[in-house]
Amino acid sequence: MQRFSLATLNASCQQFRYPGRLKNAGVLIPIQEGEYGLEVVLTRRADHLYHHPGQVSFPGGKCEPLDANIIATALRETHEEIGVGVDEVEIIGQLGQYHTISGYLITPVVGFIPKHYPFQLDSNEVAEVFSVPLTHFLNEQNHLKVQVSRKGMSHKIYFMPYMTYNIWGATAAIIKDLVSHLK
Repeated sequence: MQRFSLATLNASCQQFRYPGRLKNAGVLIPIQEGEYGLEVVLTRRADHLYHHPGQVSFPGGKCEPLDANIIATALRETHEEIGVGVDEVEIIGQLGQYHTISGYLITPVVGFIPKHYPFQLDSNEVAEVFSVPLTHFLNEQNHLKVQVSRKGMSHKIYFMPYMTYNIWGATAAIIKDLVSHLK
């Protein structure tokens, strides 16, 4: 926790910049103690969703007018998606913001949640919740990247496979920046 709080944020691994107007969004990087030490909690989006069905992501979503700030957005969305109470998250801090190809400006918020939390999934949004040992992500041999071009712009897409899960895109880039910040 000290290392996270005292370190200066490094430049993000993500270089993509959305060319139009961005919509603000907040996600929570939930961390909990597990049988393998600290674990990062992730969700798999419901398969019936129009946007990013079945993809691995952090709980979160777009800012609503009633949200006091980006942390409130991340906490509200986490409660709605996986049932974690707002008062049950110990906020540690934030990472740098991310532009997505779908036009969102995502702010990742890092927080601890209780060990063995009894998640309550909103099946309209979330198909599954699972955790990955932080040590898996700290091992940079598990970080893969592919250079792609889209609409004349070149950028990297990160992948961090774990067991049967393909963690990629903004989620993997956020994890890469978390690892960089912790190291």
